[in-house]
Amino acid sequence: MPDRRLAVEAWENLFRAQYEIFDELKRDFSGSSLYQSEYDVLLTVVRAPGNTARLRDITGNILISQPSVSRLIDKMISRGLVTKQPDPEDGRGALVTATEEGVRQFRALAVTHGRHIAERMSTLSTDELRTLTALTQKLRDASDVSPA
Repeated sequence: MPDRRLAVEAWENLFRAQYEIFDELKRDFSGSSLYQSEYDVLLTVVRAPGNTARLRDITGNILISQPSVSRLIDKMISRGLVTKQPDPEDGRGALVTATEEGVRQFRALAVTHGRHIAERMSTLSTDELRTLTALTQKLRDASDVSPA
């Protein structure tokens, strides 16, 4: 088992870095027509084939509970960003599809947001980014808690 103090220090640094970077990046949404949570939903949906994703996949990719995701999807439907239909392969599930307007708004913001992420992460070398990705994935893989 690793040194406890070192583990706590690593955790605190990881947490603080994530918080500070997240705080910087949320500024991208201040003048946007999309809320950050809507962007997160559209990120999963737009990346999926046919701009359509299963509701359970969306829930697994964002950091809010399933009931909150369902309410968010309903709001996004009313705003014309997505549609929802029953999943023909899962009678209890649903498919969420980005509308043309949802895709348009997502892509408009994604350019700026992606650039800001790349700029912020540019303090790390390519090798450091690979190491960070591997280490954070290892931590996630070891977790016994689902994201939502």
